[in-house]
Amino acid sequence: MTQAELVADIVGRARAASERLAELRTDVKDAALRQAADALEDSCGQILRENALDLGAGRGRGLSAPLLDRLALTPERVAAMAAGLREVAALPDPVGEVTRMWNRPNGLQVGRMRIPLGVILVIYESRPNVTADVAALCLKSGNGAILRGGSEAIHSNRAIAAVLRAAVARAGVPEDAVVLVHETSRELVDALLLRDDAIDLVIPRGGEGLIRSVAEKSRIPVIKHYKGVCHVYLDEFAEPKMASDIAVNSKVQRVSVCNAAETLLVHAALAERVLPDVLGALAAHGVELRADARTRAHFPQALPASEADYATEWLAKVMSVRIVDSMDQAIGHIRRFGSSHTETIVTQDVQRAREFLRRVNSSSVFVNASTRFSDGFQLGLGAEVGVSTTKMHWYGPMGLEGLTTQKFIAFGEGTILE
Repeated sequence: MTQAELVADIVGRARAASERLAELRTDVKDAALRQAADALEDSCGQILRENALDLGAGRGRGLSAPLLDRLALTPERVAAMAAGLREVAALPDPVGEVTRMWNRPNGLQVGRMRIPLGVILVIYESRPNVTADVAALCLKSGNGAILRGGSEAIHSNRAIAAVLRAAVARAGVPEDAVVLVHETSRELVDALLLRDDAIDLVIPRGGEGLIRSVAEKSRIPVIKHYKGVCHVYLDEFAEPKMASDIAVNSKVQRVSVCNAAETLLVHAALAERVLPDVLGALAAHGVELRADARTRAHFPQALPASEADYATEWLAKVMSVRIVDSMDQAIGHIRRFGSSHTETIVTQDVQRAREFLRRVNSSSVFVNASTRFSDGFQLGLGAEVGVSTTKMHWYGPMGLEGLTTQKFIAFGEGTILE
């Protein structure tokens, strides 16, 4: 099969499946998702064997520890994938939801109804759990899914996709609701990105280089977030233990993900009584600290930070630190160096918290909570297909509603325009 024939086959199957998916009843979709979850658990051993092949190849190619962690599956992570499918099945179906109705002087009753986007192309690296997460969200929202994972996870992705396709087919859903691209060449991806006649949205998930490449080449609208430079701001009214717990959890709970905190901003009022304990707790977890001169005066073990460090997504046990004199200065730092992903403030002052929420325009903004909660599963979306840090057409973690659009509907009684 030539490349042109392969592309035509992929988009043709996905488009045909999307047309059927858009009309399926909610109970049929939910039953398919539950059956797919059971099948993932039943096939755990086979999935882990295939994942071991990817991990072995990754070690042979010298992949870093954080990248190997993203690639690795365990029985617990397979169980989490299955749980994600069941949670999506339990969520309300957005398709067909009428979100608003209003009456017009011309006699029409006008409204807005949610509908699927159509066919979603998702291009992702490393993490094979994305295969299950994306498939579930696209199926429930009535969209066909074309999944192109990275070559480093090809065995894992093939195994997961095969299980999902067989399970949903047994439940009466088109198996091409999930179309995995087995060919890993960049040329094929480039050809898919030109098919704006058949693909409605592209979601790249991975490093900044991948996302920028997709955005530059695609004729299709792209949901993107280039990197996750997330901040924890310890306000002068932060409770010390909470400040330490949130800073540590945001950084080290899992360092290789985009919602891990990369920069700690600390109000100068905390410099003597709180800052050394917080930085000591981070250092005890093996975090390398890169800080400004004011911070190093209170914690000499920290390394000097460059301006570039504050714009870096480390994805490792490295954290940038800066003392600020006010919330204004903290917000100014976030605006300059942030990536519109996730920021959190630790404070006991309600007015400060509200001001931070209002003035910081990142896609997720929290009060007294770890940045690690910026995740579709944790926020109650069941799972996420990606994170958008562009404000059109969605902002933040994308779940079911993010995979729909809204059409106008109108009711008349023989109403005509005079």
